[in-house]
Amino acid sequence: MMWLFAILIVLAMGGIAMVAAGRGTPLQEAYDDRPDALVPADRPLRAADLRAVRFPLALRGYRMAEVDALLARLAGELAAREQATEHSGEPTGERPE
Repeated sequence: MMWLFAILIVLAMGGIAMVAAGRGTPLQEAYDDRPDALVPADRPLRAADLRAVRFPLALRGYRMAEVDALLARLAGELAAREQATEHSGEPTGERPE
C-alpha cells in the first residue's frame, strides 16, 4: 500500500512539473511591468532626452553610477554639438517631414 502512495505522489509531481514546463495547459503569460525608456523615435536624440532617461532597478544588472556617468557624458556631448550647430547655422540633423 505504501508503494502505491509513493507512485501516486511521483506521478502527481511529474504532472505538476509538466504543466510548469509548458506542456499541457501552459501558464499565463507574465506581465511586463517595467517602464520603457522613453526616447523619441521620430527625431534624433537631444541632450535633454538623455538627461530624462531612467532605467529600472534589477537584481542583476549594470551599476547605476556607470550608466548615469555615460548618460551624462553623452548628454554633454550632444549639448555641445547642438550649441555648435546653432551658432554655425548648419542644420541640426533633424529629418525634414
